[in-house]
Amino acid sequence: MTRNPAPVPFATSAEATSPEHQKLPIATAFAYGFQHVLTMYGGIIAPPLIIGSAAGVKGPDLALLITCCLFIGGLATLLQTLGVKWFGSQLPLVQGTSFASVATLLAIINGGGGLPAIFGAVMTASLIGLVIAPFFARIIHFFPPVVTGVVITTIGLSLVPVAAGWSLGGNAKAPTYGDPANIGLTALTLVIIMLLSKLGSGMVSRLSILLSIVIGTVIAAVLGKADFSQVFNGPIFAFPQPFHFGLPTFEPAGIISMVIVVLVILTETTADILAVGEVTGAKVDSKRIANGLRADMLSSAISPVFNGFTQSAFAQNVGLVAVTGIKSRFAVAAGGVVLMLLGLLPVLGRIVAAVPMPVLGGAGIVLFGTVAASGIRTLSKVDYKDSMNLIIVATSIAFGLVPVVSPTFYSKFPTWVQVIFDSGISSAALMAVLLNILFNVIKRGNPKGSPSVFAAAPTRMIPLVVLDALEDGDRIENGKIFDKDGNEVHVSASGGAHDH
Repeated sequence: MTRNPAPVPFATSAEATSPEHQKLPIATAFAYGFQHVLTMYGGIIAPPLIIGSAAGVKGPDLALLITCCLFIGGLATLLQTLGVKWFGSQLPLVQGTSFASVATLLAIINGGGGLPAIFGAVMTASLIGLVIAPFFARIIHFFPPVVTGVVITTIGLSLVPVAAGWSLGGNAKAPTYGDPANIGLTALTLVIIMLLSKLGSGMVSRLSILLSIVIGTVIAAVLGKADFSQVFNGPIFAFPQPFHFGLPTFEPAGIISMVIVVLVILTETTADILAVGEVTGAKVDSKRIANGLRADMLSSAISPVFNGFTQSAFAQNVGLVAVTGIKSRFAVAAGGVVLMLLGLLPVLGRIVAAVPMPVLGGAGIVLFGTVAASGIRTLSKVDYKDSMNLIIVATSIAFGLVPVVSPTFYSKFPTWVQVIFDSGISSAALMAVLLNILFNVIKRGNPKGSPSVFAAAPTRMIPLVVLDALEDGDRIENGKIFDKDGNEVHVSASGGAHDH
């Protein structure tokens, strides 16, 4: 029996019937929520691993740094999905430590500031971001389908190298990195997803990602490709101790750099909110975007208290929403609870960490490809006739893929340039917005008629009724129709064809 969606906070009766507001049975919600956690787990633990190692943090302290990021990611996800007044988009968005901040945080460490300087910069820049978040929400009209389609497509394409890295083994320094056995495990996981999607029931099909990860892990364990030896090596329960690594310090240079990062995060989160709105069919307006951005920035400002870093929406989970068709924000909220438990129970985190990266790679290929496909679907709604939209799409996607296919492209540029443009998502978003303003908002100076070689020719279509009127042997010569005997077939004004 299908349960009717229950009323939710801050939702009108019309909004309560929207897919993202649908209530799910608790067991079902947690099954889908756990699937979301598995999808983004590798991404959420990578930044603290990288930053902690660079700061010289080792052993139990490094494990604590990771669990702190899981805990604050869970809190941020609950705020984003459930929402309170003025905070939270109430959309199925998973929050976690942002990759966009890693390069700048490493630069702060290399400058001698250490983790306290990082926490001070994150806290200050996030509070600034909290103040300017409503301004970002007001520029929603600069994100028509030609822009959102580009951004969503680029999100998917830019995440493909992540799936490839997982498929190769995840750790480029490991001797087994790139082993054909790793790629074989990825292929096996991919096959399992396809079989479960095609042959399973509706429930099995929606859980195909989670089930394939579980089955793939079991197979990997049998083949000796999964290591569970570290599961019980450490405490079972541990609460994140506030300011464990020292009170924050505030260095102007680090704060300025982090403000630039926050602007990038605001851009990416806006794109993710628009993307998940497109996938779920939810109404996304400036108010909803502002609430989502405020939740992002508040979470980021509080995060350093619990030894965490900047928080942002995870693009890969947008793909999971599209693949499973489960659009309820309560499923993602359940994932937030799971993240908090992983942050409080390191032993559970170590179990999830034992999932082989090639297995996650198989799931990632489907998920990230689905995000790109959603963007292409959005771009199919764009009017390319007698406009410059084709050059906007072409240039923006190519510009966004530059740092993806050539990661060192901006390596000789100043740090602030690298922070902005090393992200394919923010690069594509900025280029698409600017070109849309240039060609579609400021129309003065645009060529009339067919603007240029970049203006797509209109698609030719022949009505089906015309084809039905044709008979075997009919042919067209010089704009006239002839039957198989060479007699001209005239077309009447009423639309019916007849021999004369």
